[in-house]
Amino acid sequence: MSLYADQLGFAAGVLIGTSLTASPATPRRFGILQDATLDFSADLKELYGQKRYAIALAPGKTKVSLKAKFASIRGSLFNDIYFGAATTPATQTLFADSEPGTVPAVSTYTVTVTNSATFLADQGVYYALTGLPLKRVASGMTVGQYSVSAGVYTFAVADASAAVYVSYTYSSVAGVQIPITNLAMGSGPAFTINLSQPYDGRQALYSFNNCQASKLSLPTKQDDFTILEIDFQIAADVAGNIGFINTSL
Repeated sequence: MSLYADQLGFAAGVLIGTSLTASPATPRRFGILQDATLDFSADLKELYGQKRYAIALAPGKTKVSLKAKFASIRGSLFNDIYFGAATTPATQTLFADSEPGTVPAVSTYTVTVTNSATFLADQGVYYALTGLPLKRVASGMTVGQYSVSAGVYTFAVADASAAVYVSYTYSSVAGVQIPITNLAMGSGPAFTINLSQPYDGRQALYSFNNCQASKLSLPTKQDDFTILEIDFQIAADVAGNIGFINTSL
């Protein structure tokens, strides 16, 4: 608890965006928020006479922007605040990475992957022992080659008993799929934003009525969590209002 009378801020706070186009709209939380930066910047015009310093100042174009970093990966959030597409619920494409298999010692020299019933596309095969990749062919396999159909991989007689790793994509009835299509310029979802920062029994709340995202970044790292970043631009709504700043003092 603070001993000061001033209102203070601590930690990243809570950030929620709500679509302006969906009806009814579901508020979307930016999960595991790391930080958020709210910037007000004006193009300040200066009037000079014969002397070195300006004799008058006037603000011109003014920009309000918000940048947030968060860790939660949610397709529904991405769609509401950036893509604005017609999503397909209960549909998801998944990736099976290096699923182990062994070519039988006798005919038919086939390996059926675990998710063959919902198999979508081959993503490559390599030998477990050497790490060397095999080459996909239509038919007539020789050593180091394979063919695939509906999740069934067929190998050459010369590769009998070989241990392999198979990668592929398959569909699932969980999750959500967002189609990324080539929309006309000018198309993009608008949403409201509420950034709340409670501390010591007080709360600061920053609310904006008409926001659009200019950037969505998903950087992966070799030895760390993925921290996503999104940049917003904030404009006036149809009534000419930007939003509100609410504080205890």
